[in-house]
Amino acid sequence: MKIHSANFQLSAVSLETCPASSLPEFAFIGRSNVGKSSLINLLTKAEGLARVSGNPGRTQEINFFTINERWSLVDLPGYGYAKVSKADRIRFQQFISDYLIERENLVCAFVLIDSRHPPQGVDLEFVEWLVAGEVPFELVFTKADKNKESVAKKNIALFREAMKKWSEGEPRAYLSSTKTGVGRKEILRSIGEMLQMG
Repeated sequence: MKIHSANFQLSAVSLETCPASSLPEFAFIGRSNVGKSSLINLLTKAEGLARVSGNPGRTQEINFFTINERWSLVDLPGYGYAKVSKADRIRFQQFISDYLIERENLVCAFVLIDSRHPPQGVDLEFVEWLVAGEVPFELVFTKADKNKESVAKKNIALFREAMKKWSEGEPRAYLSSTKTGVGRKEILRSIGEMLQMG
């Protein structure tokens, strides 16, 4: 799938302020500082579409981008970062869960995981929550250029193994790098396939 246009639509601070849109939505979420904004900019080839911040946890709204006038890319706040007040953290978590469980036109959530590290509890807990909530998702292991490929593949295998405790079957998983562009075609191809199926 080729990206012809990518435009910011709006930022929402609650489920009620999300756009009244019938476009299929594909959400991107991960731990703060996992490289989500950089991946969104890579996918859309629109430099600066998603704001890359040196301060993890900066995205505190849900940002909607209209792609090819055909579907929406949804940038969700990062999870697992403590540099906000506890009350704000609870509010963000409730907001994210409301969106993921209740948003009817959400087609798939892409969960970003840092490929440099073995499975982290916060990532496994979030993916287990998605499985329990029957939210469709795929995994994107980021920062592939920061380590040997063998290390990344080992960490992916360990993550899949850990998931077997509470998940039947394995979701699709991609290795990605915003530096080399690895993973871009595969992720966009998956979105294109889901749009055709829909």
